[in-house]
Amino acid sequence: MAKRKFILTTSQEAELRAAYHQSKDAGYSKKLLAVRLYGTGHPTQHILDVVGCSRTSLMEWVQRYQRDGVEGLREQRRGGNYYKLSQEEKAALKEQVHHYTPRQLLGNGCASSSGAHWTADDLKLLIYQRYEVIYQSPTSYRALLTEFGLSYQRTEKVFKSKSWLKEADFEEQIEKN
Repeated sequence: MAKRKFILTTSQEAELRAAYHQSKDAGYSKKLLAVRLYGTGHPTQHILDVVGCSRTSLMEWVQRYQRDGVEGLREQRRGGNYYKLSQEEKAALKEQVHHYTPRQLLGNGCASSSGAHWTADDLKLLIYQRYEVIYQSPTSYRALLTEFGLSYQRTEKVFKSKSWLKEADFEEQIEKN
């Protein structure tokens, strides 16, 4: 059996223990505990049983701790679609949707014929034009509208290419004949 090369100093062990007791994140606490147990010489199988992780995960956590310290064990993922925009970009969008109508910002490209109310499709177009970001799910756009304090509107079933003036002229011509 190979001899373990990773051994914690007393100050490292104290740092891991303190971070473990202060943490409110279960995933982070699990990583801190696993690295501390591994670094203090506990048998690997015992750690896997206690923490409930795979050997591969344990070794990745140890490597991250060696490279980045305690902060390296924090969750690094930002979270899928929802986090494609920064907080500053979201704040700017919120300001825009509260002060302008889709027609004012998007012109004739807005989803509804009136362009007076924001729809998920309008928000999708605005986000793409401003930030070149596309969310994978329409639910993400509705969630943003909700976050901005708006309820989302379904689009009107109106043909954009249809001219109401031409239709009125046509009906007028029919009545004359």
